[in-house]
Amino acid sequence: MATNVIMPALELAQETGKVLKWLKAPGDAVAKGEPIVEIETDKVTVEVEAPASGVLRDVTARVGDVVPVGQTIALIYAAGETGGSAAPVAAPPAAAASGGGGVKASPLARKLAEQHGVDLARITTPSGKIEKADVMAFVESRKAGNGAAAASAPAAAAAAAARLTAASPKARRLAAERGVDLGRLSGSGPGGAVLAADVPALAPTAIAVGEMAGAQGVSNVWRIMAERMTSSWTTVPHFFLVREVNVSRLKSWLEKARSQTGAHVTYTDLLVRLVAAAIAQHPRVNVSWKDGGLVQHPEINVGLAVALDAGLVVPVIHRADTLALAQLAERRQDLTARAQAGKLRPADIQGGTFTISNLGMFGVDAFSAIVNPPQAAILAVGRIADRVVPVNGQPAVQPTMVLTLSCDHRALDGARGAQFLGALADLIEEPLALLV
Repeated sequence: MATNVIMPALELAQETGKVLKWLKAPGDAVAKGEPIVEIETDKVTVEVEAPASGVLRDVTARVGDVVPVGQTIALIYAAGETGGSAAPVAAPPAAAASGGGGVKASPLARKLAEQHGVDLARITTPSGKIEKADVMAFVESRKAGNGAAAASAPAAAAAAAARLTAASPKARRLAAERGVDLGRLSGSGPGGAVLAADVPALAPTAIAVGEMAGAQGVSNVWRIMAERMTSSWTTVPHFFLVREVNVSRLKSWLEKARSQTGAHVTYTDLLVRLVAAAIAQHPRVNVSWKDGGLVQHPEINVGLAVALDAGLVVPVIHRADTLALAQLAERRQDLTARAQAGKLRPADIQGGTFTISNLGMFGVDAFSAIVNPPQAAILAVGRIADRVVPVNGQPAVQPTMVLTLSCDHRALDGARGAQFLGALADLIEEPLALLV
C-alpha cells in the first residue's frame, strides 16, 4: 500500500503551502525521515520528511504550486510495489472529475462544474484548459438560453468572475471585516482562489501597499507575517506588565555554566531555562484561548523569535523544562542555524506554548511584543545595562534588564500574569532557587 505525502498543517490558521523545491526526484529511493521536499508555509520555509521508506512516485505538485493543507502531493511505494511512474514532476491530474473525462480543467473549475451540473466536455477554451471563469460563463450563457456557444466569450467570463470570486470562508470573513472587495484581489490558492493571507489588513490603503510590496519583491513569509501580526494586534486584547530585574547573579551563573559545561551558553539559554521553570510554577500561563474556552497545554514548549531577511520565524524548544543547560544551548544553536539557512523542519515550528523575544543584543532597553497566537503570552527582553538602583536602602550601580510580558487578556488576567512575572524575576535575581 502506497504512503501519501501530504501538504502538512503546521499551525491552526494555515490553509496552504507552496512547493519551493523537490529534494528528491520521482523514482528516487527515500528513507523514512529523510527530507524530500522544501515548502513555504505561512511563517517559514521548512523541509518535509518522507513519512515512509520506499520509492518516490506520482509527484503531482510542481515547484511554485500552492497546495491546500492535507492534499496529497506524492506517493511513496514500498520496495517491490508497483504503481506510479518515474516521470518528471507533472501538473495535478485533471481527468477524475464529474462529466469531464480527459478534459483539462483546474480543480476549482471542476468543483464549480459539479455544483452547476456542467459537462466540461462541452466547454472549449483557446488555451485548452478550463478555468473557473469559463465554467461560470457557460452557466451564464445557459441561463440566457444561448447554449455552449458563448462559453468562451470574454465578456461573459469577466461578468461571471465578478459575480463569483472563489475564496476560503476565512478570506470572506476577513474581507467583510476589513471592507475589502474580493474581486480586486489576486488569489494564491488553487485555481486562483482567494485565501486569508491574500486579504490585506486594511482597505483600500493596504491594497496599494500590498501592490507596492509585491513590486519590491517582499517575500510571502514577510507578507503573511504582517497579516498575522495585524490580526493578533486587532483581535487579541493585549495588556502589558513591566519589571526591571537585577542580573548580577545571572551574569555569574552564565560564567559558571560556560566553564562547567564547555558549551556556548548564552543569556537566552538561561532565560529559556528560567522561563520554563516559572511556567512550571504557574501553569495557567501555559494556556491558549480557543473556541470560547481555555486549553491547558501539558508540555512547556518555548519559542524563540528569530529575525530573518524574509521575515520573523519562531522555532520551538520542546519540553524546555526537562533539558539541561548544555542541551538547551545545543538545541538553540541548531534551531537558529537552520532557521537562518531556511532548513527548519515542520516539527521545529509546531507546538509552541510561550515565546521569548530578545532584542538586548541590538541595544534595545525595553519594548512591548505582540502576542503570538494561539499562545497566551510573550516575553520581551531588553539589554543588560548598568543602572542606579536601591541596594539595602542605598543607591548603587547594578546590571539590570527590563522584562515586558505581553498577555492575551482572554486567557490571562493581570494577577496571574503578575504572579508569573514575579516568579520569573525572583529566579533571575536568585537562580540558585532552581536547585531547591
